[in-house]
Amino acid sequence: MKINWQRKLTSRKLWVSIAGFVAGLIVLGNGSQDTADKISGTILTGASVLGYILGEGLTDATHKEGKDDE
Repeated sequence: MKINWQRKLTSRKLWVSIAGFVAGLIVLGNGSQDTADKISGTILTGASVLGYILGEGLTDATHKEGKDDE
């Protein structure tokens, strides 16, 4: 069974889960809620950029494959 890493890395559920987990660890370690919020926001922003880059790469690859077939 092959794992579709591209699909997994662009999953919003995955990134929200990771951000929530990291925020929980920060608060558990006596960090402030403000710090947890900032780091969670940074994780989600990075995930958005990663999703965009992977999505555009897929689109470009699909268009290039289509031109090769002509």
